[in-house]
Amino acid sequence: MTSLSAHDEYYAESSGLRTFIDTVHVLRSAAGEPAILLEQLKPAFGELLAADGWLPQKFSEPYLASGMGGGIGQYLLYRSADKSLTLFSLVVPAGSSTPVHDHLAWGLVGLYRGEQHEEVYALQDGDPDAGDACLTLSEERDLKAGEFYALLPPDGDIHRVTTTSPEASISIHLLGNDAGCVIRHSFEPDEARSASFRSGYSNVDCVEEEAK
Repeated sequence: MTSLSAHDEYYAESSGLRTFIDTVHVLRSAAGEPAILLEQLKPAFGELLAADGWLPQKFSEPYLASGMGGGIGQYLLYRSADKSLTLFSLVVPAGSSTPVHDHLAWGLVGLYRGEQHEEVYALQDGDPDAGDACLTLSEERDLKAGEFYALLPPDGDIHRVTTTSPEASISIHLLGNDAGCVIRHSFEPDEARSASFRSGYSNVDCVEEEAK
């Protein structure tokens, strides 16, 4: 396992994970636009979701000190040296929901275990940075293991997921930023309000936290 800031960081080790990340880098270097890259990555991402045994059990558990609340665990699996690419697992306990939140990055999100209900929102008016955000519900869908979708902001970037299976749901996120450590937004759609938040990772401190 490596975790040096000047190098790519792997917090889970498997040949399948390494192969997937290698594929991401090869395609990313050739693709000119995120939309093209995401389309090219779909087969490899689908294979990762379908593979068993590569995700450590410790990264499949709820986390009581969650930055997202509700016992939600967010475990960093891989981060590029320049922090422009991360892969992480998100564990949402049975019956729990994430806050309505954004990602501020392109990416692929897929369900590895369990089932989820997703609500997708669109920003109609306001400025999330100023705490003012009028959202409308644009789509709802139910997800089962192996299913995934693309994020290409602003499309699909704001959502909330709820675990609907009797066991925790585990989703895998590939995002074009350091999602756990960047400042993002949470939303209260009924009140047209937003707030800045940082979800953090359950297994790795952000640099700013380490410096305190």
